[in-house]
Amino acid sequence: MKTMKAMKNNGFTLVEILIVVIILGILAAIIIPQFTDASTEAKESALTSNLQVLRSQVGLFKIQHNDNYPGDTDADSVPDDVAEFEADMTGRTDIDGAADAVGDFGPYMQNIPNNPFVDAANPAFEIVANVAAAALDGSTHWAFLTDTNAIIANDGGVAPDGVTNHEDL
Repeated sequence: MKTMKAMKNNGFTLVEILIVVIILGILAAIIIPQFTDASTEAKESALTSNLQVLRSQVGLFKIQHNDNYPGDTDADSVPDDVAEFEADMTGRTDIDGAADAVGDFGPYMQNIPNNPFVDAANPAFEIVANVAAAALDGSTHWAFLTDTNAIIANDGGVAPDGVTNHEDL
């Protein structure tokens, strides 16, 4: 027959289990917010990288096409057709920027990159006169500002770091 002392050491007491659960809860409360910040930082890093690639490829297109931007249908150095902008960036073109399956230039990108702060199903681009005129409400990934020829990231108004529309990126 087992003695009382031997039977007592067969498991953990409720108090011991509660102490372990409380310690795990405290550790989780400390660690989880750090992962949340890392996720936001990763999105901002991806946004910056995608924006730099987009700007550099648009700049390369402009250099190779007599100072005309992709999507510029009337040669006024301002893009005015979103569909053509995307086609010019992802397809081959001739010196005038016209789509040409065997053209000398392009493709500059496989596709227009996504903005990690915007739903992937949204349209990639919009062309607007200026920030004030833009509907920068998160409905598109990027905006081309025709008054300054700048490409900015659309983040629904205010980025997590408080910078409106990432204009400083």
